[in-house]
Amino acid sequence: MTDAGPSDAAHPAAPAARTLAALLLDQAERYGDRLFLSIAGARWSHGDAVGAAARCGAALRRAGIERADRVAVMSSNRVELLEVFLGCGWIGAAAVPINTASMGPQIEYVLADSGARLLVIEAGLVDRLVLADLGRTALQSIWIIGAAASHAGLLSVPSLPYPAQAETTPPADVLPGQTLAILYTSGTTGPAKGVICPHGQFHAWGENSARILGITAGDVLCTTLPLFHINALNTYAQAALSGARVVFEARFSASGFWPALRAANATVVYLLGAMVPILLAQPEGEAERAHRIRIGLGPGVPAAAGRAFRARTGIPLIEGYGSTETNFVIATAVDTPCEGTMGRLQPGFDARVVDDQDAELADGHAGELVLRAEAPFAFSAGYFNRPQDTVRAWRNLWFHTGDRVVREADGAFRFIDRLKDCIRRRGENISSYEVEQALLGHPAVAAAAVYPVRCELGEDEVMATLVAHAGRTIDAAEIARHCESRLPRFAIPRYIDVVLELPRTENGKVQKFRLRERGVTATAWDAAARRSAAA
Repeated sequence: MTDAGPSDAAHPAAPAARTLAALLLDQAERYGDRLFLSIAGARWSHGDAVGAAARCGAALRRAGIERADRVAVMSSNRVELLEVFLGCGWIGAAAVPINTASMGPQIEYVLADSGARLLVIEAGLVDRLVLADLGRTALQSIWIIGAAASHAGLLSVPSLPYPAQAETTPPADVLPGQTLAILYTSGTTGPAKGVICPHGQFHAWGENSARILGITAGDVLCTTLPLFHINALNTYAQAALSGARVVFEARFSASGFWPALRAANATVVYLLGAMVPILLAQPEGEAERAHRIRIGLGPGVPAAAGRAFRARTGIPLIEGYGSTETNFVIATAVDTPCEGTMGRLQPGFDARVVDDQDAELADGHAGELVLRAEAPFAFSAGYFNRPQDTVRAWRNLWFHTGDRVVREADGAFRFIDRLKDCIRRRGENISSYEVEQALLGHPAVAAAAVYPVRCELGEDEVMATLVAHAGRTIDAAEIARHCESRLPRFAIPRYIDVVLELPRTENGKVQKFRLRERGVTATAWDAAARRSAAA
């Protein structure tokens, strides 16, 4: 493999060529044996990606996976996850990545809702399936990455070790509007919804992001973010389109962050809002300047933290707006930082700020952000098996983000708050509904309201206000333990308060805005404070 080459920028493709297979074939032809990818000890050239897709595609076909079938994959940042993702796209199937923090109930829900016929899961995560009723799913088989014989007795569905892959298969005849992946993102008043991501959207994500970040073949992209989310998958597309190299780290570590970037020889880094304050809380050191990073993508970073980060490290951070349903629609730039805003609208997209009747508002007035793409299939195709939710979100032919923003007179968009009852913590969207259902499963809890409160890192923390059943007492620490086997760690409430009754409207609906306005009370139990006291 070679590590140098011409400074090719990501190049636009004809609409019909905006599929994963076309991207891989073009990537191999243009960049060949140039070093492309490093992940968990594996290294690929740009040409290797085609072979990986063709071999995994053949293995999937031997397992009975056909066009439009769904294949769930639950793994940390490993090469097998990429193989399954590429293999699905190669044969026209759809990958369904599952968050590795998911517990049994969430895994069962995603498997059942997506109708996945095959689950590919890392051996260390198999015990999560104990609380999942696989009989309620369409699963026909399971591949275990790093399989051990001890796992066989845990599973009610036939399981095999992740197969060795030698044979190849030709790519399916896939169109840009066909589904490449279904990515589950937390709902607001119900369970998580599967976002249908077509091939064309994946291509557009990479193309737009590479343009905004100025990525060329000489760049080395480095991310600690997980590949079951759009951010890291998008990073893959950026490198594939531009001939760059990408390094996927196992996880984010504040102490190991700078050594990892230096070892990768990285030039572009990817951060989420809370990661920057965490890094700034570390002692200053020479490693913060001993790097080649020229730019970072940091959506959701508080403005003050972004300034401090650049002063300490020399790295400018690009702010922006995108979602699993849309694309990289709004962004700042290094020379026009639009400090305190999300940035300006990018080419190829339309944006409006509207009232509750979808009438456009004048600059300076807060309303809901709605978006539209000019290119076909650059946005999601909707929500899987949820036609009513799809129509509601895309009403009047605009995608309704559920976010309240202001467009300034200079064209910059400023985020105000969420219209949706959704919480965002550690880069994860959390459904208050799902957390409430877990809390209501405890025999002492009669009513629960879950909502976001702000924390010292400039992001949401999860707070729950509970009402006890008559004659029962709620122990907050016990409630938190109850949640540990039922919710991802990031969704477990940090704050738990107990009240006699929740504020409600005349028709009985909980008025969460009153709880949010009240914030963290003096009587609230704080998990972080308990951990600090025990340390």
